[in-house]
Amino acid sequence: MPGDAFDTRCVARLNFKPRYFAAVAIVLVSAFAPPLASQLGAVIEAPNVVALQPRPFSYRLAGEFTRDGRPLSGPLRIVQLDRTLTIMIHQVTVADYEHCVRDRGCPRIAHDSFDQPIVKVNWQDATAYAAWLSRQLGTTYRLPTDEEWAFAAGSRFSVDEYPDGAVDPGRRMLQLYEFEIDRGAPFDAAPRAIGSFGANENGIFDFAGNVWEWTDTCYVHHASRATGAETAIANCGVRVVEGRHRTYMTDFIRDPRTGGCVVGKPPLNLGFRLVRA
Repeated sequence: MPGDAFDTRCVARLNFKPRYFAAVAIVLVSAFAPPLASQLGAVIEAPNVVALQPRPFSYRLAGEFTRDGRPLSGPLRIVQLDRTLTIMIHQVTVADYEHCVRDRGCPRIAHDSFDQPIVKVNWQDATAYAAWLSRQLGTTYRLPTDEEWAFAAGSRFSVDEYPDGAVDPGRRMLQLYEFEIDRGAPFDAAPRAIGSFGANENGIFDFAGNVWEWTDTCYVHHASRATGAETAIANCGVRVVEGRHRTYMTDFIRDPRTGGCVVGKPPLNLGFRLVRA
């Protein structure tokens, strides 16, 4: 009922006089509408964040790497961010996201519990929430890059080491399959309450739990040749997603008329957290 136009034809059918109709309308609003603060949007508080000072860390570059057509692991580098990283301690929750929905800044997404991470969001949903939160608080929030996410995750960042291209491609695929199996036993895919997976050494909760997180890093295919020639082709219709391990996710488009890599709903265990610029 909130936000819907009341059918004025009801007044004629019920023979209400205007002053009585007004009183009835007030009763209806009081009985069925959410609290006024919920309708108009409660005061939005800044999310809890932690500020991490830059320092060198080990990072395996994201993307696909090949040499002469054979797959390679991404290069392992020692890197350092160029500024302090201020990142949310928790993932964005259903309750957080619902404020944006009620303010018409984000599309509505079905959910079960307000204290769980918001999931089933595509990259556009996450960036819409970041833009809305930035407007509300007067400062810039955005998705982290993959490098920033890895730095904040610390010991919970999984640096995958796959067999390199010297191996026959068929054998390599079998080794990759065995690697995935060795990750461990299956886990409950249903989102859990915020904090269920504890904090890492940086005081940030639920990294590498059972909800993966969007980053703002585009998928890049790196190709090199024995001759020394190299190419790098970016596809920003696919983004790097981080969780128990790194993967790549297309930006699901719910409305096929708008185009996009994949039409459909994002996975049930895909959420996000933001950094403050």
